[in-house]
Amino acid sequence: MRAMTRDEERWAAVCARDAGFDGAFVFAVKTTGIFCRPSCGARRPLRRNVRFYESPAIAQLSGFRACKRCKPLGVSAREARTALVTRLCRLIEVGDREPTLDELAAVAKWSPFHLQRVFKAETGLSPKQYALAHRGERFKSSLRSARTVTEAVYESGFGSSSRAYEQATSKLGASPRRFRSGDVRVRFTIADCSLGRVLIGVTAKGLCAVSFGDSDARLERELASRFKHVERDDQGLTRFVRQVIATIDTGARSTLPLDIRGTVFQHRVWQAIAKIPRGETRSYAAIAKAIDAPKSVRAVAQACGANPTAVVIPCHRVVASDGGLGGYRWGLERKRRLLAGDARRG
Repeated sequence: MRAMTRDEERWAAVCARDAGFDGAFVFAVKTTGIFCRPSCGARRPLRRNVRFYESPAIAQLSGFRACKRCKPLGVSAREARTALVTRLCRLIEVGDREPTLDELAAVAKWSPFHLQRVFKAETGLSPKQYALAHRGERFKSSLRSARTVTEAVYESGFGSSSRAYEQATSKLGASPRRFRSGDVRVRFTIADCSLGRVLIGVTAKGLCAVSFGDSDARLERELASRFKHVERDDQGLTRFVRQVIATIDTGARSTLPLDIRGTVFQHRVWQAIAKIPRGETRSYAAIAKAIDAPKSVRAVAQACGANPTAVVIPCHRVVASDGGLGGYRWGLERKRRLLAGDARRG
């Protein structure tokens, strides 16, 4: 397998008339002198006659004129929908209380059912889930500045301490009091493996980081940017090192305890990825469908890129719909080698 070039990805979007790429680029046809949105319903041109441009303005400067069918100079339906959902997100974030579904629907001038469906397609979350996730982030921020945990609870909009602890502890990876004091300690080690150097980070609750790299210093800096207290422990993490390297070498599912932090949507994506059997792959679109968010393909790709534990959550098994590699946070060559190993042992 090989990675698709940027123009190949764009051409695939044009062939699929994928409205998700509207606004990301336009394509122009030399034989007609017209440029269009990726989703344009006009007859598909020959690939050799197509050129891609970052924006309508650049296409115009190159001598092309706008298509009268898809009107690429205007705001697309997709862009308008995204802008409206963004506005609804801001309303959820700035309000003193969580708006109801009916109130959000009134702002959007949609039915509550349609609002719920579109909001989830755009963000990967329902309005309720988005509100809870945002409240959790506010709570985390308030913990750093508030005088007491109780003050942080009410500043972030939770009605009681029990609700705050229930929602926040799983996301913080520590109790609110421990998080507020910065008392989240990570022990780590760096070892050799078949893919180069691998950093393994562990909290008191479990594995929090598995990262590949060629520079120990860079791996340490990346870990330190995520956690306040990190300390190297090359002797005390042998069990974790042994199991992580076994997972790298065999593709077997890890049984190590995890302590990973992410949004509600990211956790749903990671759970779906963890179920992919060795020797098999899934497309980003298939993962989006599996978590009941079929239009959130880009958000799925972003969640894959945010995966903090390489191979343990096997995001290398998520590929492009056409079989191309897609992206990989730790380099496409490592992804290629991991997939080849999975195929041999699958």
